[in-house]
Amino acid sequence: MQSELEIAVRYYETDQMGIVHHSNYVRFFECGRSDMMMKYGLPIEEIERQGVMLPVISVEAHYKLPARMGDTLRIVSSIDRVPMAKLVVNSDIYNQKNELLCTGKVTLGFIDSVTRHPVRCPAALKEIIEENCNQ
Repeated sequence: MQSELEIAVRYYETDQMGIVHHSNYVRFFECGRSDMMMKYGLPIEEIERQGVMLPVISVEAHYKLPARMGDTLRIVSSIDRVPMAKLVVNSDIYNQKNELLCTGKVTLGFIDSVTRHPVRCPAALKEIIEENCNQ
């Protein structure tokens, strides 16, 4: 399952040298992940309305080249495995020259929104991933 999102680098995301601050890549991962879920018909807000929250368990980022002011970024988000207790979303970020700037991985858990106890992946999400994932 894969999705792409293009966004422009905004001034406030850069430092005095015009380079995107490393912390913003985590936000780019989230933008790509949220957009992918919406495109596949199950926005994160809908999962939360069903009583399941998706806390971030871990974030991994590997920086290759800097993104700069004026760049247009292409965020490629993918899920390559049907989740049971954790959802792993991979991200690759490219600039307008198709240069790979950053690779990353975000691992999300599933918890009941009332009890805050861990739960299995919601059936609707599991079904969408099964239908669109090449395992």
